[in-house]
Amino acid sequence: MRARSRARGWALQVLYAWEARGRETPPLAILREFEEHRRIARDSREYLETLIRTVAEHLDDVDRALDASLTNWRLERLAVIDRNILRIAAAEMLYIEDVPPRVSIQEAILLAEKYGTTESPRFVNGVLDALYRRIEGRA
Repeated sequence: MRARSRARGWALQVLYAWEARGRETPPLAILREFEEHRRIARDSREYLETLIRTVAEHLDDVDRALDASLTNWRLERLAVIDRNILRIAAAEMLYIEDVPPRVSIQEAILLAEKYGTTESPRFVNGVLDALYRRIEGRA
């Protein structure tokens, strides 16, 4: 498994913990706790921090972009896992230029297959594809 793929998996766990704790502890503080108590591969740490920092710094914009890409759903009503998979991918698509959007989408689908429900991969793909079309000005 590649370092960035592993970083995305860790980012999902950090964001899940952040929401489970009521969003009171900043995501970067939760990441620091994870680093103290878990074995995170050295080659994944830098990108993991980039992801968490990007989501945290742009959370409102990421959530607005996702809300605009959801049809008949509201972001806060989604399962925590799906919501945070979408946040990670959207943050990459919107703010991390060296990751092609299609890579972000594919990686999110893989996370949804591993951690979500049976419906999660298709749902994640649909939302992120809508976001991609909006970003590209095709929606």
